[in-house]
Amino acid sequence: MAKRSLKGCGCAIAVLVVVLGAAGYAGWKYVLPWWQTKPPPPSGGELQIHVLDVGPGNGDSILIIAPGGKTVLIDSGDTGKGKVVLEALKRHNIQQLDYFIGTHPHPDHIGGADEVFKATKVLIVIDNGLEPDLPESLASPIKAPDASAGKKPANNKPAGKKLDKSATITKFYDEYKNAITQSGAHYEKAQAGAKYDLGGGARLTILAPSEPFFTREQMKTGGNVTNANSVVMRLDYGDFSMLLPGDAEEQTEHRMLTRDVNLKARIVKVAHHGSKYATSQDLIDRLKPEVAIISCGEWNRYGHPSQVELDRLRAANVKLYRTDLQGEVSITTRGKESDYAIKTAKEAKSDLWVGRLAQKDDSSRSGFIAYGDFGPPPRQPKDKSANKQ
Repeated sequence: MAKRSLKGCGCAIAVLVVVLGAAGYAGWKYVLPWWQTKPPPPSGGELQIHVLDVGPGNGDSILIIAPGGKTVLIDSGDTGKGKVVLEALKRHNIQQLDYFIGTHPHPDHIGGADEVFKATKVLIVIDNGLEPDLPESLASPIKAPDASAGKKPANNKPAGKKLDKSATITKFYDEYKNAITQSGAHYEKAQAGAKYDLGGGARLTILAPSEPFFTREQMKTGGNVTNANSVVMRLDYGDFSMLLPGDAEEQTEHRMLTRDVNLKARIVKVAHHGSKYATSQDLIDRLKPEVAIISCGEWNRYGHPSQVELDRLRAANVKLYRTDLQGEVSITTRGKESDYAIKTAKEAKSDLWVGRLAQKDDSSRSGFIAYGDFGPPPRQPKDKSANKQ
């Protein structure tokens, strides 16, 4: 009887070892990664996010003030909009930026950065490491002047100096790079998976881009290659989360959706100013956002926000905010369940759910203007019947 008892005990121990081993493997495989990616607990202090109004042209600039006081500026609006950003920093009592993140090299996102860097101490600069993507017609070398250069034309008017157009349209990028060097800020290339502790329990995670970077060939179905390689981030603070995708296109979204990336967020800053080529239905289904914020300008030729995109968001039953109609959009939260509050600088005077008419398609295949809107769109013809009494 004693031998049988010992034998049965040995089998039980063996089973227990197997069970514990399986549990340990499952914990290592699933629980540990979850624990490592879980944001720290919220301190209870206030997290602020300000989606700045950098209109009337299109542009993005988002200021994050963490509970512990660390600050992040994501993008800086278009060229000449640095003053607007600096006024916002002053209004929110910001003397130093811990991080500046340039999502991608288009002027409506980093055009104002040089002005910001000259006036504000910036500790760390992060971007995707890519230069502006020039059209082939502009990327070719400039031809040497011919023998007739310098001669007066037949009309006796002096010959004008031919400008290097490629240098002109990428001037914003040269000024951005020079400003980083002169500021003395530490530079980092964005890496998918990198996490930045903002203090007080707030954390910013880089989700994209991931290599290999997108190419023009992959954008034939729509979208723009520079946008597709945008830096995409997720901000977490307790039960609060926000997706910050820059101008990421549907191709970017698809890549993230097919990988093990946590995309669910309570609030989404709608990508690419509300373009129909971004914030796809598949992404919305994964996100399940409660709030959508569109940063766009009244003066844009691409019909941002697109009615197609607005209809997708409306069908998802989200609460919508737009900087072109409501000015700066400010979010505050202490990281508790649904405790966030949203305020706008002004009340909208027109329907948030009505998109703008496009004069140009915002896709590379149709000649997307990658370097700014070049002034306001054509004026809409006046309704003559409105003048009749």
